[in-house]
Amino acid sequence: MNIVSVGLPSIRSVGLVVLLLTWFAATIEADTVSVIPRPVTLAMKKGTFQFKPGTTILANPALVTEARLFARTLAPALGFTPEVRASRAGSAPYVEMKLDPSLKKLGDEGYRLEVSPRQIMLKAPKAAGIFYGTQTLRQLLPIQIYREAKMEGTEWNVACLLVEDSPRFKWRGAMLDVSRHFMPKEFVKKYIDLLAIHKMNSFHWHLTDDTGWRIEIKKYPKLTEVGSWREASPVGPIEEVRVNQKSDGKPHFGFYTQEDVREIVAYARERHINVVPEIEMPGHSQAVVAAYPELGSLGKPVPVLFNYDLADQLNMDESTIHFMFDVLSEVVDLFPSRYVHVGGDEVEPKFWQQSAGVQARMKELGVGNEKELQGYFTRRLDEFLTGKGRQLIGWDEILEGGISKNAVVMSWRGEQGGIQAANAGHDVVMAPTDYTYFDYYQGEPGKEPLAMGGLLPLEKVYSYDPIPAAIAPANAHHVLGAQCQLWTEFVPDRKHAEYMTFPRLCALAEDVWSPKEQKDYSEFLQRLEVHFKRLDILDVNYRKLVPDPWSRVK
Repeated sequence: MNIVSVGLPSIRSVGLVVLLLTWFAATIEADTVSVIPRPVTLAMKKGTFQFKPGTTILANPALVTEARLFARTLAPALGFTPEVRASRAGSAPYVEMKLDPSLKKLGDEGYRLEVSPRQIMLKAPKAAGIFYGTQTLRQLLPIQIYREAKMEGTEWNVACLLVEDSPRFKWRGAMLDVSRHFMPKEFVKKYIDLLAIHKMNSFHWHLTDDTGWRIEIKKYPKLTEVGSWREASPVGPIEEVRVNQKSDGKPHFGFYTQEDVREIVAYARERHINVVPEIEMPGHSQAVVAAYPELGSLGKPVPVLFNYDLADQLNMDESTIHFMFDVLSEVVDLFPSRYVHVGGDEVEPKFWQQSAGVQARMKELGVGNEKELQGYFTRRLDEFLTGKGRQLIGWDEILEGGISKNAVVMSWRGEQGGIQAANAGHDVVMAPTDYTYFDYYQGEPGKEPLAMGGLLPLEKVYSYDPIPAAIAPANAHHVLGAQCQLWTEFVPDRKHAEYMTFPRLCALAEDVWSPKEQKDYSEFLQRLEVHFKRLDILDVNYRKLVPDPWSRVK
């Protein structure tokens, strides 16, 4: 049995001879074992399994969804659809999928994959593990398996091997902002497919902001009739926009109907991805106030924001709170997610300070300042969502006004909010700007498309560990995982969105799935070169690898 570099300690820790042999093994097996994210263990054996007409997939009723999806993804390139059966028929090689409670040590998303010349056996404690095993199996096939047309003359072989694999974290996510620039339903599905290939399981859908309301709410139609339109989009670096207010002069609009949302949620569920909706409040809510001015703090009409000249946010009247309860009622009916994101970031105290009505409300409630007022609002939202069987999640500013024990914190302003929350017993999703903001430049700004600012090269993403040393070991379990963020102020279309996301998402996928001690950037780059061929077939506009002067790896 030949153990290749996957699953071994870093090659830096072995002697020169072993290093060269390991490099050679990794090279000759590149098309076979170039799996991203890197499996926990992968042991090569002799021989191959071949998919050919007559190959069947055996699955019991609990796994029919996973089996049929796997068969459908293979069919275009194979030229035939493997039949999904409950029992074996004939002598052709077959794939068998089984739930095996004895593998519970692998957790709800782990799996065991064994390939022999006559059989592929895929076992897992839960259906999610079976799905992730199929994603590994796809990457073990020739890269042409990702094509949407029959590939004549290709032998669909899988090297015989044994994989045991499970994720390091249970929240492996990506956030897509569709408020700044609306992204069509077809692209959202493609984005979900790409998350699934990389074994990501959380799609954070940022649906509302100052710049546009993107989800149909039946009770309040003006949210989309008015709130989904803006007169223009900003042009130029953010510093210049704030000064000269330059825009492109082109109206921007779009929203998802409730049928669209149901379709996307079902599509994601089939791929074991949880869709977490975000409805921003009480800040980042100018689109709401544009649609319903009575909800604003200053009591006057405002436009949907098209630059950075913010004009208002929600007031804290009881009627406004119940308006947002109504909105959330429709949201939870559309999204089965346990978690509902309510934003909570960058609330502007000046609007509440300038509002006589809000100041009177503060006195009525007995709160001493604007942070306490936001804390009151967040706790009301938490109580409402808890009553609906859901759990509130918000950006780390929600800590400042006090939150209930039930709330989950998403730490974006560095790691400190996550450290504070985890050490206080709150669950945390790490999303710090320095490592996970994919609207930052990937390389030298003058040679890259316009971005929000900052610098986040691939190697830095790969270096990220979601558990900071400042979190006490006893509280480390509160770190659910991590996710990337793609804010779209300067991402006007789907191809630009892909460029900003890939290959950095490939690196983050390994951060949240693979064992920390097995990560090796040089070896990752070898696998990534093969993986790029898959992304080419999938028509993904990824950033090519270039020698960046700040990178240790040339």
